[in-house]
Amino acid sequence: MPARSEAGCEKQLPDGRAGSPQRAPKPCSRALVRREGEGWPGGFSRWLSDQTGELPHTMGDTSVPLRAASPKALSGPEAWEVGPWRTRDPQGQAQAGMIRAVAPHPAEEALWTTRADGRVRLRIDPSCPDPPHTVHRMFCETLDKYGDLSALGFKRQGSWEHISYSQYYQLSRKAAKGFLKLGLERTHSVAILGFNSPEWFFSAVGTVFAGGTVTGIYTTSSPEACQYIAHDSHADIIVVDTQEQLGKILKIWKNLPHLKAVVVYREPPAEKMANVYMMEQLLGLGSLVPEEALDAVIAAQQPNQRCVLIYTSGTTGPPKGVMLSQDNITWTARYGSQAGGIQHAEVQQEVVVSYLPLSHIAAQIYDLWTGIQWGAHVCFAEPNALKGSLVSTLREVEPTSHLGVPRVWEKIMEGIQEVVAQSGFIRRKMLLWAMSVTLQHNLTSPGSDLKPFTARLADFLVLAKVRQALGLARCQKHFYGAAPMSMETQHFFLGLNIRLYAGYGLSETSGPHFMSSPCNYRLCSSGKVMPGCRAKLADPDAGGVGEICLWGRNIFMGYLNMEAETREAIDDQGWLRTGDTGRLDAEGFLYVTGRIKELIITAGGENVPPVPLEEAVKRELPIISNAMLLGDQRKFLAMLLTLKCTVDPDTSDPTDNLTEQAVEFCQSVGSTATKVSEVVGKDEAVYRAIEEGIRRVNRNAAARPYHIQKWAILGKDFSIPGGELGPTMKLKRFTVLEKYKDTIDSFYQEQK
Repeated sequence: MPARSEAGCEKQLPDGRAGSPQRAPKPCSRALVRREGEGWPGGFSRWLSDQTGELPHTMGDTSVPLRAASPKALSGPEAWEVGPWRTRDPQGQAQAGMIRAVAPHPAEEALWTTRADGRVRLRIDPSCPDPPHTVHRMFCETLDKYGDLSALGFKRQGSWEHISYSQYYQLSRKAAKGFLKLGLERTHSVAILGFNSPEWFFSAVGTVFAGGTVTGIYTTSSPEACQYIAHDSHADIIVVDTQEQLGKILKIWKNLPHLKAVVVYREPPAEKMANVYMMEQLLGLGSLVPEEALDAVIAAQQPNQRCVLIYTSGTTGPPKGVMLSQDNITWTARYGSQAGGIQHAEVQQEVVVSYLPLSHIAAQIYDLWTGIQWGAHVCFAEPNALKGSLVSTLREVEPTSHLGVPRVWEKIMEGIQEVVAQSGFIRRKMLLWAMSVTLQHNLTSPGSDLKPFTARLADFLVLAKVRQALGLARCQKHFYGAAPMSMETQHFFLGLNIRLYAGYGLSETSGPHFMSSPCNYRLCSSGKVMPGCRAKLADPDAGGVGEICLWGRNIFMGYLNMEAETREAIDDQGWLRTGDTGRLDAEGFLYVTGRIKELIITAGGENVPPVPLEEAVKRELPIISNAMLLGDQRKFLAMLLTLKCTVDPDTSDPTDNLTEQAVEFCQSVGSTATKVSEVVGKDEAVYRAIEEGIRRVNRNAAARPYHIQKWAILGKDFSIPGGELGPTMKLKRFTVLEKYKDTIDSFYQEQK
C-alpha cells in the first residue's frame, strides 16, 4: 500500500484544514497573490514574510513536487488556494511542499456559494463540534480499522465474490489516477450512468480522490436529460455500464465540450471507438500516474470544498445541481447513520443490499458513504432488482439493515397479499390471526419488549417464517424515506413484527436531518432531529403546522450556478427553507403534513393538503393503486384514480392484468373483471363500489370544501416509464396535470 502522507491522514487543524501537526497557521492579513511573471523563489519563507509581514502558511509533509499550478488571487468566500513551493535546504538538498493561503477570519467565508470552486463556512453546532474531515481521511480511518473486512459483495456467473476494504481503497486510487490521466480537471465532474456495482463505488470514491465531483445520472434518463446534467456539471468523463447507456452518450457527445472520455464497466462496446475505454483500461492507465502525484492532489483538498453533485428531479423547472461538500458527506455519513442506530464494524458489521438509484441522495449516503464510515458490507442486487429479483437477493444476503422507498415496501406487501390470496384456507387464517395479534400488541405497547404469550406464539409459528422468506430474518433496522408512506402499509408490516423507521431530509440536507430508530420511534413520525442539527417551523398555524426549516453541518453548499434559487432556499442565518410543512410534538418528533407547492388552494380560498385525502381513498378502496387530488384554483375537488395491476418484468410498464388483490376486490363487489380494460368505463359494480368508498371518505372530511365531488379511473397505472413517477416512485404531480389535462378539464367544463 502506498504511503498516505497527505491531508486525509494528517492531524486536523482546529478549523478543519489539514496540515502539519507541528505548526498551525497564523492569521493572515491578506490572501497570498503571485505577482505576474513571478515564480516561487528559493528563499520562500523570507519572500513570503516580505509580502505579508507574517508567516501565514503551513508546510505539508509531502516530499515530492506538487502538480498544482501557481496560486492565484483569492476573492469572495473562497478562503484559500493551494500551490507548490520548492527550495533547497542548507545542505543543498531539494525540498518541496505546498502552501495554503488562509482567509483573514472564518467569518469572511460565506454560508453558501454557487461556484464550482467555492468554499463555505461550516455550520458547527457547539453540541457536536467534531473537526471536519475529507472523504479520504474518512476512508483512511476505516482502512486502519477494517482493512481486511469484506467491503463490497457482487455476483458473477451465479457466485458471490467479495472485495476487502484494502482492495476497495486500492481500486479507488487506481480509478483516481486513471481519471487524472484522462484529463479530469479540478472542480469538473465524473458523471456515472449505470446500475449499482463495485465499479460505481470505486469510480465515485476515485473521483473525489482525484479532486473531481461525483455526479450520478439516473439510468432511466433520456439522452437530453443526460446532456443537461453532463453539460451543467462540466463532465470531463462519463462512466456507463451498458451499450444502451453508451448509445445515449454517443448521441450527445458533440454537444458536450468538456467530455474527454467515456468508461464502460459491464457490457463492452460492440466495436472499438476513440476515447471509449473499458474499466480495466482505465485502471491500467492509472498505473502511468505516480502515487506521489495523487497524494499531492489529495493533500490539497479541504473539507468545505465540493465533492458531490445531486440533481433534483426537475418537476418544477430545470434540474438544480445540489452541491455537497466533503464535510457534508463525511459528517452526515457519521451522524445520520448513528442517529438511525447503525453499528460500527467492531460491534457488528452491518450488511446492506444496494439497489436504489445512487444518483438519489438517500441511496448514495446510505449505501456508499455510510458504508465506508462504519465498515459495512455492501452487497449489490441485480440490475432487475426493482422488477422482481430484489427478494431473491435479500434471501441470499440476509441484510442487517435495509432501506426502501415506500413503493418498494408496498410492492413487497402486495406480493405477500397475492401469495396469501392463493393459499389454502388454514394457512391464510393462520397468517391473518398472527398478524392481527402482533399488530394489536405493537399499536398498544409500541415501546415494550415484553410480549404476551399469544404474540410470541404467533411470531414463532408464523411470522418468523414470513420474514425468513423475505430475506429479513436478520434485519434489525428497516428504513424508508423519499416519499410519504400510507398507514395501511405501516400497519401491514407492524403485523409482521417489522417496524418501518422513517427519515426526513432532502438532497439539500445531504440526506437525513430527522431519523427514527429503535430508540426514537413513533408511528407516522419521521423521528427526531440528528445530533448537531436544528429545526424550526416558520409561520405555524393554529394547529402548530408550519414550514419546516433546517440548519446544520449537512446543509448543502448551494445550487450550481443558480444564485437566485440559492438565495430563495437559504436565509441570511443559514437556515434552509424546505418548502415542506409539518409539526413537532412536545418530545421533538416531526410529523410531515405536506408540501407548500402541492397545497391545493380552491377557488373559495380553502387550503387542502392532498396527501391525507389521497391516502384515505386508497385505504378505503384496496383496488386503488394511485390517487391524485385536483382542485387548485377550481370550485371543487376531483381525483384521478388508477387500479392495481401487474408490471411487465422486462420494461417496468404496467400491464392490463389486475393484481390478485384487485381481482379479489372485484369479486367481493360482484364483478368478474380480471383486467383493467374490463373495468374502465364498463364495470358498473366496481364503479358503484368506488363511489361508495369516496362517499365514506367525504363523510369523514373536516368540511364540505374537502369533499371529492368527481373522479375518474385512468386506463393505465402510473409508472416511471410513463413519466408520472420519478426514479424513487414519487408522484410527479405537474407531469400528471399536463399528461391528463383533457380528463381534468372535463371535470370542470360545466362550471364555466
